[in-house]
Amino acid sequence: MGKIHYDRTRIGEAMDRILERTKRMDMSWDWPCGVAYYGLSEAYEVTKKEDYLRFLKERVDELIELGLPRWTVNTCAMGHCLITLYEATGEEKYMDIIKSKAEYLRKDALRFGDYVLQHTVSAINDFPEQCWADTLFMAAFFLLRVGVMTKEAALIEDALNQYYWHIQYLQDEDTGLWYHGYNHITKDHMSGFYWGRANCWAAYTMSMAGLILPECYLYPQYLEIVGSLNEQLSAIKFLQTDHGLWRTILDDEESYEEVSASAGIAAAMVLKKNPLYIKYIEKSIDGVLSHVAPDGSVTGVSGGTAVMKDRDGYRNVSKKWIQGWGQGLALVFLAAVLKYDSISGDGAL
Repeated sequence: MGKIHYDRTRIGEAMDRILERTKRMDMSWDWPCGVAYYGLSEAYEVTKKEDYLRFLKERVDELIELGLPRWTVNTCAMGHCLITLYEATGEEKYMDIIKSKAEYLRKDALRFGDYVLQHTVSAINDFPEQCWADTLFMAAFFLLRVGVMTKEAALIEDALNQYYWHIQYLQDEDTGLWYHGYNHITKDHMSGFYWGRANCWAAYTMSMAGLILPECYLYPQYLEIVGSLNEQLSAIKFLQTDHGLWRTILDDEESYEEVSASAGIAAAMVLKKNPLYIKYIEKSIDGVLSHVAPDGSVTGVSGGTAVMKDRDGYRNVSKKWIQGWGQGLALVFLAAVLKYDSISGDGAL
């Protein structure tokens, strides 16, 4: 089925540098930290390096001691690293918070239409009846992981329904690409751009669904996920740049290359394990590693991005500063590469 060619030592050293730089970041309990620490969790799972787990536990314990915020869709992203900590330590305090987040998403989070999660970033009604691709990572994928871990069918069904409706609202069936957001009130995609990181959130979380869900082929919603991912990846590969990256507006050649989106998209290709993607993955390895600075900063990562009003809104978001999601998604991709040989794929569904 083909193999990915890469330098394991080079990747391992880059991951260690990313960890060391991430340690110095003062991230609190929100989505930047959630994505960063999910990346650390994935790196720990594949390397079993105690340094990764030790730092993760020390920092998360410190944040818990300082006090937790009110839950939103975005703050639920921190639930991912809690799953790793619970499975590694068995400490019930992590499971208590995991259950609290899941209960919030199931009972208290704002919903619209067919019980679709509204994207929320604070305790107020930020974006009435809007769904964003970001929600798939922050909430739906988390719910699926919790449902599988606890064997709660209702959580699994809810998570899969989130995937299903986000596909209906956000994927352009003509191109296979994903819009950033959908406004259920105005029935449109607002500015209507194929934002790179939105496609990353969609591709990565869809590629993970079948890998973690037992007997995934028995769920009709999962078959929708497979169809969506197949269409997306078969289209998005043609938009990869010569540097092995993707742009912040995927189909806009005047938009800059953006590393966090590139890492997430390439990770989805790894997890899909279609041998036709190997050449794109290998280009992405070089592309992403070229943006890991000597001190472990992942460069070329765009700042936090709402559904912007126009093309210039996306193209002018700064990529000067280090971001938690850049650190995390780079680790997610590099960890996926290291475990490529052990990935089963989705059985060519």
